[in-house]
Amino acid sequence: MVADLVRQVAGERGRVHGIIAEGVDPHLYAATTSDVKTLRNSDVIFYNGLNLEGRLAGVLEKMAGVKQVCAVAEAFEGAEDYTIKDSSDEMDPHIWMDVAVWMRAVGAVSQTLSSYDPLFQSHYQKRADAYLATLDKLDDYVREVVQTIPPEHRVLVTAHDAFGYMARAYGIEVRGVQGLSTEAKPGLRDIELLVDFLVERGIPAVFVESSVSRKSVEALVEGAKAQGHEVEVGGQLFSDSMGPAGSYEGTYVGMIDHNVNTIARALGGVVPNGGFREWRETRQ
Repeated sequence: MVADLVRQVAGERGRVHGIIAEGVDPHLYAATTSDVKTLRNSDVIFYNGLNLEGRLAGVLEKMAGVKQVCAVAEAFEGAEDYTIKDSSDEMDPHIWMDVAVWMRAVGAVSQTLSSYDPLFQSHYQKRADAYLATLDKLDDYVREVVQTIPPEHRVLVTAHDAFGYMARAYGIEVRGVQGLSTEAKPGLRDIELLVDFLVERGIPAVFVESSVSRKSVEALVEGAKAQGHEVEVGGQLFSDSMGPAGSYEGTYVGMIDHNVNTIARALGGVVPNGGFREWRETRQ
């Protein structure tokens, strides 16, 4: 997500190399020798922050002493006011799930690139403004589609707790088998409680994630079935990783479009033909 954001703002002025590939869990990723070399050879380093890249933190902190480094989730004005914390005061790093908050990260990227390359400040600002216009429409689209889901089914159950910002922004209740980080393994009691919740609320679907094992979600389906309630796997969502490089889902806009459409279809909502891309054309 961060690499895509930097590409959108930098345009032809930058060569962007994303270290963590699609389908890889950033919570568990450890830097390789090749990654360290790439970081050392870079001009500017961007990462999410808020402890998302837990095992990379030490390397990134060292780089901050010799390179221009920007943690986009921490760098924009008022970031602390937008950060969600769990019951143990752990910061939720998944800010991209709220498009309006991710729009604030655009400014952090633009300012950092302009600081490094000041002669082309107007270039970065122009590209940032154009991208913000797209994201503003995407935010409207997500809100509109979510509202078509019947209120009693507006519940998102996933493998780990990556959708808190989406919940706050768009009015969805979210439950994750695991916590904010995938390093926290769920216990049997966690699964049992969530199965009871699914049965009591009559939730029709749960969701797997592209970068997280589906075993815990499948356990929910089996547990609900044992209590006489049929729950389906409503589809695969992108949480800590986007789709394949070069695909529509491999962009931030495509990732969010895919997620909201998948969620809405499985929970009884209405998705416009063509998703966000065609919807946007009707709003020009």
